[in-house]
Amino acid sequence: MTQEAPPFRVLSLDGGGMRGTYTATYLDRVASGFAQRRGVGALDIGASFDLIVGTSTGGIIACALAAGIPMADVVSLYAEHGRAIFIRTLPTGLPGFTVDLMRRPAALAAGDAALKTALAERLGTTTLGEIYDRRGIALAIPTVEMSQHRAWVFKTPHLADTNHRDDGYTLVDVCLATSAAPVYRSLAAVGHPGGGSGFNVFVDGGLWANNPVLVGLIDALDMTRPGQEIHIFSLGTCPMPAGEQIPRTAVHRGLMDWKLGGEAAGLAIDAQQFAFDHMAKKLARHVDRNCTVVRFPSEKVPAALIPYLGLDDARSEAIDALINQARSDADMTNSKCAYAETDPEAALICALFNSAPERTEPLASRARHRQPAV
Repeated sequence: MTQEAPPFRVLSLDGGGMRGTYTATYLDRVASGFAQRRGVGALDIGASFDLIVGTSTGGIIACALAAGIPMADVVSLYAEHGRAIFIRTLPTGLPGFTVDLMRRPAALAAGDAALKTALAERLGTTTLGEIYDRRGIALAIPTVEMSQHRAWVFKTPHLADTNHRDDGYTLVDVCLATSAAPVYRSLAAVGHPGGGSGFNVFVDGGLWANNPVLVGLIDALDMTRPGQEIHIFSLGTCPMPAGEQIPRTAVHRGLMDWKLGGEAAGLAIDAQQFAFDHMAKKLARHVDRNCTVVRFPSEKVPAALIPYLGLDDARSEAIDALINQARSDADMTNSKCAYAETDPEAALICALFNSAPERTEPLASRARHRQPAV
């Protein structure tokens, strides 16, 4: 008798700038609750998944999970380096706009250096090829390559027909490329693997896949056998309550009304979150295997949190607000296991964390080699 293959698990992580503090805290808190309930040490969250896709700040968290870095370390990255990364918040008035014209380029350069240093402290010089060889966790990280204005997805060599294009890129460079949000951060000039003078310039993958769930679905279909179940867990970044009532007299928005384009970025994040999850669930019903897309957490964002949800808001009070909300939402998720018998989505989430392996040291020696299906 042929043994049934276990579900193929995918984690999809949205972008959202400093709101990545929420995502990392939420995952850490949920995992801590399950570890305590199971009577084990800290859980290796990344090793619970066969494939992790992440865009922008979600890409940073994805790389950290694949490398086995505790989510508490990622929260510390945002808390300790956020102000240095986002030195200048977007101006709200004409005087600030005038000053910003002169000062933003230097601020962007300093912020880029700060992020690169913070990432290197945690990810070192590890490459995509090395992390897949060590841990067996597939990564797919969206960005945009500027010389042709084309979508680019950095990938570990997890597909059967891979050409190993991205094996030599470091996780640090991948994170810089996917999170290079226009206006908020510098473009990312990434040298070609293997040295030399050549390089590519990248901009934030959130321009086309801020919610990368479809990227995850497509790769999962390529990696699984017919009949194998696919479970996709899609996680947001505590998005601001969407929607606004606009009077007819206010439709002629100019540069300042859009905060130099910053408001447009927030709008794109909101729209993609809904649209991509909706499309993924629609497509999942038509593939040749059982595919489930779970969006979590599902709690509404309280109005009191709205002042702290700016993509570049690195104030300590904003970070504290995101952490507190993430802890509250994680506790709600943990409590839903009591209803797993009647709530299919809660059952999947509980099964995921109940089966997560315990973290072992050293993390780099842990390997979970999952070969592509043939």
